[in-house]
Amino acid sequence: MYRSHNCGELRLENVHEQITLSGWVQKVRNKGGMIWVDLRDRYGITQLALEDEVSSREAMETAKKLGREYVITATGEVIERLSKTNKIETGAIEIKIDTITVLNEALTPPFTIEDETDGGEELRMKYRYLDIRRSPVRRNLELRNKVSIETRKYLDQQDFLEVETPYLIKSTPEGARDFVVPSRMNQGEFYALPQSPQTFKQLLMVGGIDKYYQIVKCFRDEDLRADRQPEFTQIDCEMSFVSQEDVMQTFEGLATHLFKSVLGVELSAFPRMTYAEAMRLYGSDKPDIRFGMEFVELNNVAQNKGFKVFDDVELVLGINVEDAATYTRKSLDKITDFVRRPQVGANGVVYVKCNEDGTFKSSVDKFFDQEGLKAWADKANAKPGDLLLVLAGDTNKVRSQMNELRLHMGNELGLRNPKVFKPLWVVDFPLLEWDEESERFHAMHHPFTSPKEEDFQLMDSAPGEVRANAYDLCMNGVELGGGSIRIFDKQLQKRMFDLLGFTENEAKEQFGFLMNAFEFGAPPHGGLAFGFDRFCAMLGGQDSIRDFIAFPKNNSGRDVMINSPAPIDNDQLNELNIKLKA
Repeated sequence: MYRSHNCGELRLENVHEQITLSGWVQKVRNKGGMIWVDLRDRYGITQLALEDEVSSREAMETAKKLGREYVITATGEVIERLSKTNKIETGAIEIKIDTITVLNEALTPPFTIEDETDGGEELRMKYRYLDIRRSPVRRNLELRNKVSIETRKYLDQQDFLEVETPYLIKSTPEGARDFVVPSRMNQGEFYALPQSPQTFKQLLMVGGIDKYYQIVKCFRDEDLRADRQPEFTQIDCEMSFVSQEDVMQTFEGLATHLFKSVLGVELSAFPRMTYAEAMRLYGSDKPDIRFGMEFVELNNVAQNKGFKVFDDVELVLGINVEDAATYTRKSLDKITDFVRRPQVGANGVVYVKCNEDGTFKSSVDKFFDQEGLKAWADKANAKPGDLLLVLAGDTNKVRSQMNELRLHMGNELGLRNPKVFKPLWVVDFPLLEWDEESERFHAMHHPFTSPKEEDFQLMDSAPGEVRANAYDLCMNGVELGGGSIRIFDKQLQKRMFDLLGFTENEAKEQFGFLMNAFEFGAPPHGGLAFGFDRFCAMLGGQDSIRDFIAFPKNNSGRDVMINSPAPIDNDQLNELNIKLKA
């Protein structure tokens, strides 16, 4: 028997019991006649104690040779610890060791296997199997497991049926780039890995499944960031005979259940905001509403005053930073440096300090008198002690820049508390967005999203103004998931393909199977997909999804542990009839 207990469960009530533990050596402290060994497994750490006059000579000699991360098994008696500690769950006891057996020696690890490690991210990804031994990573994977279990519990109670859909499917031109897989048996033809199970879950609705879900792996060949991976997991769902409100209510329930069961947090109400309002007030389709600083448009009080920076632009935009008029010149220069970063792209920022005595001090005093600056402050509802920050430029660009500045100020002032959760539904997205490069419309979500019924008549006259029956659930500036009511009428789907520039043959080639299915009685249906990795990171209070994935890729899409992707040999290439360029 390798173990009678794990390294995290023994307590004072186990004193005098004979036990066996197995695990990895965390640390050895050799004080000559006394040796202490911290033994670690997934469940915790237990201290082993050996003493010259008590332990066997063989056990003492073995303990002296132990190194970090050796795998051992040890047998002994549970005793009360003289110097107790509350740093570990087993801190009230230790094990008086009779025997130690080394099961496997270990090389010295390239970084410390502790909560606070000295290993950089790339090094830890190369030795991910060692990183997983650390408590923070293990806890993240345990949280992921709990979220998975609680998701299935909730959806099962709501009569959802878990159905697996294929991983080897057909490439489609819309959306991100596909990962493609050559077919050996069908020379010159390729599968694609799914970016989502979209068409298959719609076909399941045609098949009468009514309520489908899947915790499913998806793949996108796109540029990566902290919250993106080439392979990721979704909580993917679809429902029949539902309206937008039905879907949103169902998944408010799922989000509420997960926060309650995993964190013990009761979510507040789920407010709604239109896409147009979100962009006007926050410059983002996933605004963080934990704090204010909504945008204020200042065109009518700031333009035509002889200040060319404002007079020659589409939009002059401000935010009111409350109680920040005490910012020093050095602090304001740092804000200017921030907005000039390439990631933000502004030329600079104008500030107005609302002094406590009712006067104003600005970086544009040369162009605006006290009365003019007061008009700015009045429009922004700024009071004495507040600070106005102003950007100007093309509408879309300046809103994006101000969004970055607003979030930056929120961070600087400690207004983005990771333990506060503010959900928000963003609705009424545009159905289409115009692409200047290709000079055609693209679907903002995907080609199967239904337009709002009241906008049907605009599809011919003003397609860019058509709103989608689509909805995203955001929280704290992060999009947790989104979905839409789908098109289930063949003629409307054909019209959508026309607007997207598909010829009849292209639509038939790519999606003929779905159009054919609609001929056999498709119900009204809609759904939603949560980013599972992102949801776990939100629950875990972290920005990056990597530590919630057992074996993630780096920013280049590489697995540096197994060195993937990698070349394949010529025999395999020949079997696939693939010839690489010289």
